[in-house]
Amino acid sequence: MLDEVLPGGVFQGALVFARIGAMVMVLPFFGEQYVQVRIRLVLALFLTALVLPRAGTLPALPANALELLPLIGGEVLLGLAIAGIVRLSVAALHIAGTVIAIQSGLAVAQNVDPTQGSQSVVPANFVIRTGTTAIVLADLHHLLIGALVQSYRLFPVAAPPPVGDLAELATGVVADTFALGLQMSAPFLAFGVIFNVLLGLTNRVMPSMQVFFIAMPLQLSLSFLLFAATIGYALTLFADRFVTALGPLVQ
Repeated sequence: MLDEVLPGGVFQGALVFARIGAMVMVLPFFGEQYVQVRIRLVLALFLTALVLPRAGTLPALPANALELLPLIGGEVLLGLAIAGIVRLSVAALHIAGTVIAIQSGLAVAQNVDPTQGSQSVVPANFVIRTGTTAIVLADLHHLLIGALVQSYRLFPVAAPPPVGDLAELATGVVADTFALGLQMSAPFLAFGVIFNVLLGLTNRVMPSMQVFFIAMPLQLSLSFLLFAATIGYALTLFADRFVTALGPLVQ
C-alpha cells in the first residue's frame, strides 16, 4: 500500500513545489540576489509544506511519463508569471530613484544594486533599500505569502492558464509602475525644471558669471533637502500602491 500511495503524494508535492519554487525565485524580498540559494530553497520547501493542504484538488500521478512535462512546466510558467507581475510593481522604486538622480545631478555616481546584481545610480539604490525595508517593517511582505496560497484558488492546478487575463494584468501593472515612479519623483521633476530655468536666466543676465561652478553645489544641497522632505510621502505612496497592485492576487 505504501508503494501505491507514496509516488502519488510525492508527485502532488512536486507540483506544488514547482509553482512555489518558481515564485520564490522571482518574488521581490524573497528572491533577491543577496538572499542565498540555500535559504530560498529551504523557504520554498517550507512554504510548499504549508500550501500543500490548501492547494485544492491535485491531479493523480499520470501513467505516462510524457504527461508530466505539461503539468510541471505549466506550474513553473504560471509561478514565474505571477511573481514577475509582482516584481514589476516594485520597479517603481528604481524608476523614482533614477529620476531623482538625474534631476539632482547624481546620475554619474553609481554603485552595485543588491536586488538586481548590476550597476545602478546611488539614489536609486537608496530608494530601493529604503522602500524594501519599509515594506518588510509594515508586514506587507505577508501579502506575497497570501498570493502564494490564493494563486491555487485563482489558478487551479492542471487548469488552462488564463494567458489573456495575466497579460492584461501585467500591462496594467507596467503602466501603473511608470506612473507611480513619476509621482514619487514629481517634486524633483518640478525642482529640475525651475532650477534649470533660473540657471539659464542667470546666465543670460550675467554671461561672465561661471554659473555651473555655483549651480552644482547649490543643486546638490537643495536636492538633499528636498529628498529629506519628500521621502516619507514617496514611501507611503508606494506602500499604498503596492497593496493595490497585489489586490487581484490576494482577494
